[in-house]
Amino acid sequence: MSIEFSIFKLDGSDSGQKLVIETPAFDIEPHDHAIYLAVKTEMTNSRQGTHSAKTRAEVRGGGRKPWKQKGTGRARAGSRRSPVWVGGGRAFGPKPHPYNMKINKKVKLLARQSALAYRYREGALKIIEELTFDEPKSKNIRELLKKFDLLDKKVTILTANLNTNLLLASRNFYNVLVLEAEKASTYDILDCEVLLIDKNGFEKLNNALMGNSRN
Repeated sequence: MSIEFSIFKLDGSDSGQKLVIETPAFDIEPHDHAIYLAVKTEMTNSRQGTHSAKTRAEVRGGGRKPWKQKGTGRARAGSRRSPVWVGGGRAFGPKPHPYNMKINKKVKLLARQSALAYRYREGALKIIEELTFDEPKSKNIRELLKKFDLLDKKVTILTANLNTNLLLASRNFYNVLVLEAEKASTYDILDCEVLLIDKNGFEKLNNALMGNSRN
C-alpha cells in the first residue's frame, strides 16, 4: 500500500508536487512496548553515572575518638565522621558506575517504525522540498516556523544531510532540534509536536526503517 504526501515550499505554500512512498515502513500498528523499551534504553544510556558521595572513610577528619568509651553517660562514639553525625560520611551513598542497557535490533527498528506511525496518524508530518539556507541566520528558522504556524510548538527538523547554516540558524531556538533523518531515534521522533522533514530525508528515513540501511 503506497502513501502520498504533499510537498511544501519553505514559505509554507504547497509546491504542487507529491511524494509517493510505495512501501511505507511506518504503515503498521504501533507497538507501544517496543517504544517503551527503546526510549528507556536511550534515556538510560544517556546517563553519565558520575554521581558520588563520600563515605566515612573519605570525609575529612574523624581520626580522634570524640570522648572516652565509658563514664560520660553518652552513647559510645568512635569518630565524628560516623554517618549518624552531622558532617559525617554517607552510608550506602551513590558511587560512579556506568548505565548500560541494550535491546534487540529488531525491537529498536520496530520502535522507530511505531514512533513514525504515530506521527503519521496524528498528521504531524510535513514534507518540505529542501531544508537549506544560504546564510546561518536565526531569522531563517523564525520565518520557517512562522510560515507553518509552529512558533509556539516543539519541532524536530530532519534532513537528508546536515547543513551547517541550518544548524547554526536553529541553535538559538529552545523548541527546535535539527538531526540527520536517517539517524533519528525513537525518542527524537516522539519528543516533538511536529516533524519537518525534507523530501530526500524522508525517503532516507523510510529506507532505514525498512532495514535497508547500515545505520
